[in-house]
Amino acid sequence: MPQTDWAAYAPVVVGCAGQQLTAEERVLFGVRKPLGLILFARNIDNPAQVRALIADFRGVVGNPLAPVLIDQEGGRVARLKPPHWPKFPAGAVFGQLYGRDRRAGEEAAYLNYRAIGAELAALGIDVDCAPVADLPVEGAHDVIGDRAYGRDAETVIAIGRAVMRGLSDSGVLPVIKHIPGHGRSHTDSHLDLPVVNTDRATLERSDFAPFVALREAPGIKPWAMTAHIVYTALDATLPATLSPTVIAGTIRGQIGFDGVLISDDLTMKALKGSPAETGLASLRAGCDLVLHCSGDLPEMQALFAALPPMSDAAARRVDMARAGLPSRPADINQADRARLAQLLAPVAA
Repeated sequence: MPQTDWAAYAPVVVGCAGQQLTAEERVLFGVRKPLGLILFARNIDNPAQVRALIADFRGVVGNPLAPVLIDQEGGRVARLKPPHWPKFPAGAVFGQLYGRDRRAGEEAAYLNYRAIGAELAALGIDVDCAPVADLPVEGAHDVIGDRAYGRDAETVIAIGRAVMRGLSDSGVLPVIKHIPGHGRSHTDSHLDLPVVNTDRATLERSDFAPFVALREAPGIKPWAMTAHIVYTALDATLPATLSPTVIAGTIRGQIGFDGVLISDDLTMKALKGSPAETGLASLRAGCDLVLHCSGDLPEMQALFAALPPMSDAAARRVDMARAGLPSRPADINQADRARLAQLLAPVAA
């Protein structure tokens, strides 16, 4: 495998505007060299086109191992859709099955995300923004809703581990989200800044538990994505993404997550200020990477100008995460797919 100097790349994962890189994007990415690319529905038409876009991006930045991310959870959060790709169920389905039969729930989640991973790997996508480790509470905003595997830590941990194993066995890195927990939000962070006033002891006992359990699985070094939420018991003013106190004291400290930490999208309305301002603040707070999804060229130009070089610690974490992927990813055959359909039949009815 080629050796990669990850520190030579800017600590940002960017979006692009369309289904091919524009001339302006090619120039910007070629000069500034973002670490990776994230894909959305606007970037996707058919498998050949997606593979060509990914190959072009990696060629432009000069890195055949440049991470390419996508949100392919299943259910309502799926960028790859029929007719070219299968429809996968929402995360809650696996929690429901786990409630009936624990082994069946875990096996179904594993096979489902091995199948998702196989679809991604065939395109050249090597990072999936899953599992969702959030614990929704009664009355919370539906921004998480059926994306969650359950409302208790045991279910979320069991299904989350199966999700991570399925993706990793297919050669795809998982990204645990949204650390340290989005389940108590009464606001959609895409639209405004949520504030959670829950006491620290309750957060430690419930919300943090899945992230503690999932921070590392045997042979897997997942990434994690921050939550744009103010937790007043942890930091009275700053959202987790921008808070040195939350990142150092809670995410790195109490939860003990030591892998690649990437911000949620800088263009979400929960963060006040330009992406250049919030991106720099996120890195200073302790994020390894920042995420800019909109594909807005002037915003990206300003963001690149503001960002410092990638830290040595971040580069080591990126390298360690990749080292955990299997050298020969597992395939998923028709028998596996038939078994998955059989397992899901009781909750699909």
